[in-house]
Amino acid sequence: LAEKKIFFGHQSVGFNIVDGLKDVMKEHDYITLNIVETNDSADFDQPIFAHARVGHNVDTTSKINAFRDIMDNGVGNKADIAFFKFCYVDIMRDSEPKQIFNQYTGAMNELSRRYSQTTFLHVTVPVCSVSRSAKKVVKSLIKRLIGRPGVFEDNVKRWEYNALLNDAYVKEQKLFDMALAETVSLNGFRTYIKKGGQKVFFMLPQYTTDGGHLNEEGRRIVAEQLLIVLAELANELTV
Repeated sequence: LAEKKIFFGHQSVGFNIVDGLKDVMKEHDYITLNIVETNDSADFDQPIFAHARVGHNVDTTSKINAFRDIMDNGVGNKADIAFFKFCYVDIMRDSEPKQIFNQYTGAMNELSRRYSQTTFLHVTVPVCSVSRSAKKVVKSLIKRLIGRPGVFEDNVKRWEYNALLNDAYVKEQKLFDMALAETVSLNGFRTYIKKGGQKVFFMLPQYTTDGGHLNEEGRRIVAEQLLIVLAELANELTV
């Protein structure tokens, strides 16, 4: 994996993941990724784990276009592996998951045809948690009682999108299921809320401090799972 050239596009939760990668590297000195914040194609003349901001939050189109631009500006075919992720704020209760999925897959299929030497990885959108703060829990319950939508409704839309992504890419083994990593505890149990017969999975409260971003424990869990996926993919590319 350390011999590959990788690009990762993201926003704030992505920085959480990068910090998690650095945490893992500190504990395991045999993991030696060259992590650099850059999208300059000149930096891909050597092995690198490059990462950079793409687009703007709450605007999936801007992120798709920004990632495409980075590939078109020289990173395409230089990078062995390239991927970007949406943030939890990009898909909310009023979003159209199928429309976002169609736009995303259209762009990624085009990039795959254009840059055949780059393997494109796909990432499920992260989900949120119900805050452990008593004040926020009470506020959330009041919203539910008076009929206002909350985290449950947002996560429903995120899981709809993630289901589409899983169906499209899991068989190709080109999927990092970040949402799955966020919802599974160390003992293998998953956190969910059931409403009207519908089961929707939530990020574990112990993985976050604000319900959306990853804390030290959460970022390490997600980073470890990402490393596993990338290492397997890098091994396939080498073979």
